[in-house]
Amino acid sequence: MALLRDIARRAIDIFSSLGLQSCLIGGVACTLYGVQRVPNDVDLVVLTSTYSQETLKQMLCTRDPKFFTVASKKVFASYRVLWYGFPMRQCKVDILLPGIMNIPRPPTDKIEHISGFPLMPLLPLLMLKVQAWEDHRNHYERYMQDKQYTDSSDIRLLLRIARREGSIRYGDPVNRWIPSSLVEETKRRVELWVDELGSYETDDWTAIGFKPPARSQKFTTDDRLSDLMRSMRIRNF
Repeated sequence: MALLRDIARRAIDIFSSLGLQSCLIGGVACTLYGVQRVPNDVDLVVLTSTYSQETLKQMLCTRDPKFFTVASKKVFASYRVLWYGFPMRQCKVDILLPGIMNIPRPPTDKIEHISGFPLMPLLPLLMLKVQAWEDHRNHYERYMQDKQYTDSSDIRLLLRIARREGSIRYGDPVNRWIPSSLVEETKRRVELWVDELGSYETDDWTAIGFKPPARSQKFTTDDRLSDLMRSMRIRNF
């Protein structure tokens, strides 16, 4: 985890030196909020509309030779994959932009700072995690589908953290900057969550403003146990 934080700090500092603000999302952000797991990579959103992702990756490579890119293994992909640790691939670094994958652009005064790291605010981070959970469970590749169990574990922990805060609700004026499209999609996904995984987190969802409907009859205790076992297997792999 220390390595990933060092890499994240290096990227954040380089962009800052160029006048570009950024904030962490994904696993590293989750752990800084209190989720107990070791993430696999660094996900950094650069708050700009001036530069492309490929240009931003090249900025890092130019200013620190330990950053380097390789061609994507995906057929017909035109982008390059950014890594840190030349010549060894120590950690993949995803450079993202607002709007990509419905990532919102937080106002400067809404960015959270924990241990000196700028983070996507907790509520939209949770919303994006719920989006990732749905995307992974619907993915055509098995290894991507397996990520849904790590997602569900992160979501449960983030929910508890958000509820403990006591002042995080999507309908509050302080959160009106979050795009309504992301809010509405999260409402739909929370319904899907309850339908697929049960209503155990209903009080947590309600506490942050997403009161889910009653679960359907298709959910059983065996489903819940199966989900937890898969989650434990993925985390311990």
